[in-house]
Amino acid sequence: MRIAHAAHLGWQPLEKRAFGLIYGAILVLSLLMALGDTPEAPFEPALVLFGSVLAVTLVRSFAALLSHAMETGERMLTLKATQTAWSNNHPMLIVANAPTALFIAGGLEWLTMQTATMLSQAFCVAILIILGARVGWVINHSCWLAFGGALFAGGLGSGLAALKYAIQ
Repeated sequence: MRIAHAAHLGWQPLEKRAFGLIYGAILVLSLLMALGDTPEAPFEPALVLFGSVLAVTLVRSFAALLSHAMETGERMLTLKATQTAWSNNHPMLIVANAPTALFIAGGLEWLTMQTATMLSQAFCVAILIILGARVGWVINHSCWLAFGGALFAGGLGSGLAALKYAIQ
């Protein structure tokens, strides 16, 4: 029992941020789908990707502040309310950091833009696979459900990644 509890503690930081990580991975995949194949400015994808995720994160945090104030009648701009709103949304920015860095590497010509795109997609799909597997495991402590969760979440991410190439 003690070993299982210790193993669960290692997953808690990930589980607490799962919503933002999943949302961020799907948001990044969606933004990558909307980006063109060859941008005119080499750093444009990094700027668009990080800026868009930052904008969505800030809007979600603002919406959380407003809705919390309406639900509870508490003041909006308290430290506690701001921390709560931000803690639920900053994992989206964390997910955007690796793809942004890959596109910066592409802008510096350390990678091709195609490689940066494929690695960014693989990173987001990997996040979805890991979290999908964890959901399957948490539900029933079954390897089959973990595999099914990984397959479902990874399939969704892979579908979004493939859709970029189908559209273009």
